[in-house]
Amino acid sequence: MLNKAYIPYSGYFSSPFCRWQGSLANEHPIKLAGKTSRSWMSSKGIEPTDFDYLILGMTIGQPAWFYAGPWAAALTGIGGFEDRPSNSAAMTISQACTTSATCVFQAGMGVETGLYEQVWTLMTDRCSNGPHTVWPNPNGPGGEVISENWLMDNFNRDPWAGQPMIQTAENVAREEGFSKEACDELALRRYEQYRRALEKDRAFQKKYMTSLDIQVSKKKTQQISEDEGIFPTTKEGLAGLKTLLPNGAHSFGSQTHPADGNAGLVVTTRDKAREYSADPAREIRIISYGFSRAKKGYMAKAPVTAAHMALDKAGLQMDSISTLKTHNPFAVNDLFLAKQFGIDAMGFNNFGSPLVFGHPQGPTAARCLIEGIEETVQNGGGYFLFSGCAAGDTGGALILKIG
Repeated sequence: MLNKAYIPYSGYFSSPFCRWQGSLANEHPIKLAGKTSRSWMSSKGIEPTDFDYLILGMTIGQPAWFYAGPWAAALTGIGGFEDRPSNSAAMTISQACTTSATCVFQAGMGVETGLYEQVWTLMTDRCSNGPHTVWPNPNGPGGEVISENWLMDNFNRDPWAGQPMIQTAENVAREEGFSKEACDELALRRYEQYRRALEKDRAFQKKYMTSLDIQVSKKKTQQISEDEGIFPTTKEGLAGLKTLLPNGAHSFGSQTHPADGNAGLVVTTRDKAREYSADPAREIRIISYGFSRAKKGYMAKAPVTAAHMALDKAGLQMDSISTLKTHNPFAVNDLFLAKQFGIDAMGFNNFGSPLVFGHPQGPTAARCLIEGIEETVQNGGGYFLFSGCAAGDTGGALILKIG
């Protein structure tokens, strides 16, 4: 359990998430995240040079990804000075959809041990226009190369389980007896919860969401202020969709979609958090982290074990948790977690979840963390738990205490 690492209230942002091949399809995610970070810090009166470390979370290779962490730090203004050396440094973490939770916890561990005092955790990804990797293979027929579509080939085949991700979800649905009707009901509820964040002119989302300015041409810019590409969901519409796999439980309506976007959070000491907080009376402390690996080909089960570890490390039970958010690429993720903990599947993930707003991987959990913080504050404080699955049947969880 951690005692010294804090997140300032409002010391974070998430960009809108755009469905892949949409408005962010041609934006380099590192450049865009650096630009967004710098703009956000300026709006908050935060000096980038105050940070002594940057942790970049990113999962999909991009041009010059070799330099990802240090480059993002320089673009943000954290180091990278031409005329003098800097004491700041940076690293990159890639852990599929639990990347953000891992970045925040690693930052918290560094603050806890005194390794650094103020860390900018920055998470970004672009599922659009992902790389097609080629490896030389002189021994192939006619010298044919080995190639991989970075995104789709890995969605469609876990090299260890030998199955696409959708199959791992269906394995859990079949073993636990979850029907298409149950998945549709859950998907409809998640859409209704997301709609709550849009009420009163998006009052909830405006607490944390920052706009993106995209250069469309030499003379034209486009401002993106809201999520893009979310389809309206109805009971009748879900019922009319066929399952993705024969005799399966999931349709396109009860699984997430790839997306593009970025998010960032400050992780620092208690005193610094008070200095940067929009309300110094609010304290957000990083408490514990959990990780897990489910049995082969059952990825949707991993968040449960990760949540148990985080709860055990914090000395808590699920009934102590005020707010619960999950990364739920498939409806069965939430159905299984609710069944295992004996809670109502319709009662968590208020105001949004990746099932609806999309799945840019690196920043996905960060947005869940930010929304969970805001929901917990709105409800008067308490313990907040995030848990989600990641590639290779793994999962990660993080607990925050918010007062």
